[in-house]
Amino acid sequence: RLWMAPELLRLDSPPPRGSQKGDVYSFGIVLQEVALRRGAFYLEDDPLSPKEIVDRVVLGEWPCLRPSVDPQSHSPELGQLMQRCWAEEPTERPEFNHIKLLLRKQNRESRTNILDNLLSRMEQYANNLEELVEERTQAYHEEKRKAEALLYQILPHSVAEQLKRGETVQAEAFDSVTIYFSDIVGFTSISAESTPMEVVTLLNDLYTCFDAIIDNFDVYKVETIGDAYMVVSGLPVRNGKLHGGEIARMALALLDAVKTFKMRHRPDQQLKLRIGIHSGPVCAGVVGLKMPRYCLFGDTVNTSSRMESSGEGQCSCSS
Repeated sequence: RLWMAPELLRLDSPPPRGSQKGDVYSFGIVLQEVALRRGAFYLEDDPLSPKEIVDRVVLGEWPCLRPSVDPQSHSPELGQLMQRCWAEEPTERPEFNHIKLLLRKQNRESRTNILDNLLSRMEQYANNLEELVEERTQAYHEEKRKAEALLYQILPHSVAEQLKRGETVQAEAFDSVTIYFSDIVGFTSISAESTPMEVVTLLNDLYTCFDAIIDNFDVYKVETIGDAYMVVSGLPVRNGKLHGGEIARMALALLDAVKTFKMRHRPDQQLKLRIGIHSGPVCAGVVGLKMPRYCLFGDTVNTSSRMESSGEGQCSCSS
């Protein structure tokens, strides 16, 4: 339907064999397609879907929608011929005998040297092909960058690189790290008195705030499970004896953020964090093939979790 003349598109039952003036319109569309090598009904500044193109052609609103012409890709005379062929009024379109004469006149010089003409067309085709390859390559690199950025948010950079190379990620033992656990005091009652969407919004707002804060410290966010927030320092990149101080300063910054945090559906209620911190050895590795997770194991993890669950709720650094 991209090649069909407007007057035929508007008919409920167009003639099966079309019309001569409709064929002239179709020829003009094909002529533009060959001259620009950009596909049927190419639009330079206003890319539309085929259905949108057909719908606007049927409407016939002024100015009528027609393909783009490019004087750099073809002669001005050829552009004028295209535009005459796809005129809105069928009677204004030229006859095929006249079209043949115009094309012969334009091709007269090229017929005297067919080799030069052939080489010129081959060069133009190669240039178009190079542009297309460059465009697709840039799109591929952009999508690859987005995929890698997402992967680096899910797994540590060193682990992600090993998985990208198809290598098996070996579990690793760390002699000394510091683990941080926290959850929201009274989260069960808040959830029971809130809608599911309000609960999800609360957690997303709070942990988006936390994620922005922990970027300022030498820590790695392990995971969030419900209202539980787990962070570690000292792995996957070892930092000597700095991990304890990094986690402690981060915990104070998170407490300070909770003091000013407001729930959208309960702006007058103050949130409290229950925090547990412990240092010691752990083992870390990737678990699973589908949706792989970077997990920590050992008594250090269990101790920090128990310290958090038995701790007292805090809402500010001064408590």
